[in-house]
Amino acid sequence: MKVCVLLSGGMDSVTVFYDVVRRHEVVAALSFDYGAKHNARELGFARTHAERHGVRHQVVALDFINEVFKSALLRSGGEIPDGHYAEETMRQTVVPFRNGIMLAIAAGYAESLGAEGVVIAAHAGDHAIYPDCRESFMQAMAAAISEGTYANIRLLRPFIAVDKAGIARRGAELGIDYAETWSCYKGGRIHCGVCGTCVERREAFGLAGLPDPTAYAQTPPLPPVPAKS
Repeated sequence: MKVCVLLSGGMDSVTVFYDVVRRHEVVAALSFDYGAKHNARELGFARTHAERHGVRHQVVALDFINEVFKSALLRSGGEIPDGHYAEETMRQTVVPFRNGIMLAIAAGYAESLGAEGVVIAAHAGDHAIYPDCRESFMQAMAAAISEGTYANIRLLRPFIAVDKAGIARRGAELGIDYAETWSCYKGGRIHCGVCGTCVERREAFGLAGLPDPTAYAQTPPLPPVPAKS
């Protein structure tokens, strides 16, 4: 199947990209520059992996998100919270309907390229905080994308039931160098080690029993997983 992959440059999207190029014909990797604090750190890695596989890399600028949406993830927003990825404070980093917007663009782009599918790396660890990463949302978007395109574009989400440690293990099988990926929402020179996404990254390598190649500014003990309410 000809597919377009959403490739941010983070662990999840890079892993799904490497997984999918083995099973489908990837006609393009699509990235978005939407004003996130870490966009500049991620996009270079997205380009690196796309070019390494001879895949067209398209970056779409969505300046309006940074200008009119409210989220700590954006340059226009407040500070990125520290702590566990599943903490309630991580809701501050939600960009409203981000995946809905990006998937709508990806569907139109995929059909324009003659592709039959769009691939997103949403995974089980995202479900607690991000409503537009949950399978119920993905099913609704899949139906809308199929109904709204002549090609009946399919929405593929191979990691929707996989946790971050499982993604790390799959990446190890695929030979991915995770030093060539970015997670930290703060977007500094190196990973901070203490924000929610850094904690999730550190935790994933530990649970997967894999060495973590990431340089962190700090590596204090990992915070406990919050109790489910």
